[in-house]
Amino acid sequence: MDLSTIIGLIAGFGLLILGYILEGGTVSSLGGLSAALIVFGGTAGAVMISFPLYDLKNLPKWVKLAFTSRSFGIEEAYETLIRFAEKARREGLLSLEQELETVTDRFTKQGLQLVIDGTDPEITREIMESNIAVLEKRHRVGIAVFEAAGGYCPTMGILGTVMGLIMVLGNLSDPEALSHSIAAAFIATLYGVGTANLILLPIASKLKMKDRAEVAAMEMVLDGILSIQAGENPSILKEKLKTHVGTMLPSEERLAELGRSAVSESR
Repeated sequence: MDLSTIIGLIAGFGLLILGYILEGGTVSSLGGLSAALIVFGGTAGAVMISFPLYDLKNLPKWVKLAFTSRSFGIEEAYETLIRFAEKARREGLLSLEQELETVTDRFTKQGLQLVIDGTDPEITREIMESNIAVLEKRHRVGIAVFEAAGGYCPTMGILGTVMGLIMVLGNLSDPEALSHSIAAAFIATLYGVGTANLILLPIASKLKMKDRAEVAAMEMVLDGILSIQAGENPSILKEKLKTHVGTMLPSEERLAELGRSAVSESR
């Protein structure tokens, strides 16, 4: 699980409600079925109008991704590329086919297969960059859905409040119930603004961050594959990979350890 997402949600909603209680409010006063129907139903409808159903069917996957911690195989890719570079340097590119089945990452395996098959480097680059572009396009849809929902939700909250105030102003004969009715009308705004800023827009930001991390990992693999194909020195490849990895691995010492283990395994 992605602890930052879980902790953020608990802290965000928990502290808001705690602050409300400290000011004398009660949790029960924040409930409102009609407001929830207007805000969440209206937001869902607006999103369905904006996006085709074949995209929206991936909504559970996007939510799961936001709540799941993933490394995108960065360490495994680093080790694999160094190991294969050492082997190709000693025994030639065709020798890599013997260990190709040990590669679990589909993108890395595809790139290495292209190299083994003797594909032109430019074609190899084009194929792998095309795969990266397709991934980014797929991710952009998920991000756009949550950003759109985050934009519609506060508006639906205001709409619900306006509808509530219309009802209040249409029935001014009961002054005692007036304050309660006005408070209930503003619950819709609370739901809309709170949901957008504590759930929908933060999830969109989290998906953007994970998209950048996955694309960075794939770009590292692409650079490594092309370096292996060009027959570059494994030491140079290590330095290239370090520039891609950056802060995605714990430390420089860990990078050195990964490099040493990859070399020792290749021997």
